[in-house]
Amino acid sequence: MSDERPRLPRILGAPSAAGVLVGLMIGSGIFRVPSSIAMLVETPGAAGLVWLAGGVLALCGALAVLELTCLYPEAGGVYVFLREAYGKLPAFLYGWTRLLLLVPASLGAISLILASYLRTLVPLGAVPDRVVAAVVIATLALLNYRSLLWGAALENVVSAAKVIALAVLVVLAFAFGDGSSGALAGPLEFAPASWSGFGLAMVTVMWAYSGWSSSAALAGEVRDPARNMPIAVVGGVGVVVALYVATNAAYLYLLPIDAMAGSSLVAADAARRVVGDAGGAVIAVLVVVSTFGAVQAALMFNPRIFYAMASDGLLFAPIGRVHSTYLTPHLATLFTAGLGIVYVSLRSFEQLAQAFILGAWPFEILVVWSVFRLRRLRPDAPRPFRVPGYPFVPAVFLCATVAMIVNALVQRPGLTLFGFGLILAGLPFYFVATRRLGH
Repeated sequence: MSDERPRLPRILGAPSAAGVLVGLMIGSGIFRVPSSIAMLVETPGAAGLVWLAGGVLALCGALAVLELTCLYPEAGGVYVFLREAYGKLPAFLYGWTRLLLLVPASLGAISLILASYLRTLVPLGAVPDRVVAAVVIATLALLNYRSLLWGAALENVVSAAKVIALAVLVVLAFAFGDGSSGALAGPLEFAPASWSGFGLAMVTVMWAYSGWSSSAALAGEVRDPARNMPIAVVGGVGVVVALYVATNAAYLYLLPIDAMAGSSLVAADAARRVVGDAGGAVIAVLVVVSTFGAVQAALMFNPRIFYAMASDGLLFAPIGRVHSTYLTPHLATLFTAGLGIVYVSLRSFEQLAQAFILGAWPFEILVVWSVFRLRRLRPDAPRPFRVPGYPFVPAVFLCATVAMIVNALVQRPGLTLFGFGLILAGLPFYFVATRRLGH
């Protein structure tokens, strides 16, 4: 009698993997982050440099993770890479941090923005934003419980709509907008008001670019990952970087830098300069579609990480099960959604966004360093994809990220230390888990 359990099937192609990656990266950041960056750097040239530098860092990190993805094309992504490079403890701490901080923070932050913009389009009456956000998370979780293909198909449609809508906004801005009073009309100042402010702006922009490493979690369900994952990751990240840089150029073309800094709805303000009062409604629709797609993508990626942890015995065993009929990590999906619903009930968007950024950094450094470490430890392992420009490309990412952490520690010590403390709080839980398993 065979006791072989059902496994996650390889059913996704490169377009679907790329669509999910684009859907996760283009969430709420492009609509909220530009004003924060303008406020921190205070000059249009520096604001543009922040978005360009953030895109370069995201691409450098993505290329490093891509080598690891093709080396270990399994469900779990970064968790698997950390386990192979450093052992179970760092991998567990990564999963622990995602469990208590990264996943619920990102789901909560994005779904709250979705709810607030949906209210401007649909009469929701006295229903709180938190309730709307929780319903969205629960509904999409059930979809992903039922079928990966259904979830991927929905994500592909939503991602295409986002890309087209942002591209149209950029074209309309430069074709029909009046740039005479915008930030680009005057001399471009590339020096920021302060370099410490520039560093904090880089922290903020990485919230908008977050998600570049997440596609690795789906590698175990992608057909011919050595061929399809490079197409998906390079294509997906490249599209996002190009769109972000172009969209911010459009904002700067239409709005003065002080107007951007003082606006919490910078995309809507820019759209009004082109299409009048209808611009607010147009942007509201775009934000709802964009954040909906980001929540859906998060509910595809993150359950695979918890599934891998449970398969290794570092999380509740049932979370590592695959549904016998639907062939999805169904319990991991429900678990992930439950975390998001709990957090959305307890925290504000700002708290969630800051917690996400600071909690992710240490592991982004570790996973990119894994490229160097695994090349030394396993030099003969087959690597269908190698980081172009090695060792320069991953080194650029590492140096820049360490510099941002040091700057954040100086400028925002309390918040930064809180993120590190939460990571270390997982240590006793790891030792309890490994003692229970006898290893």
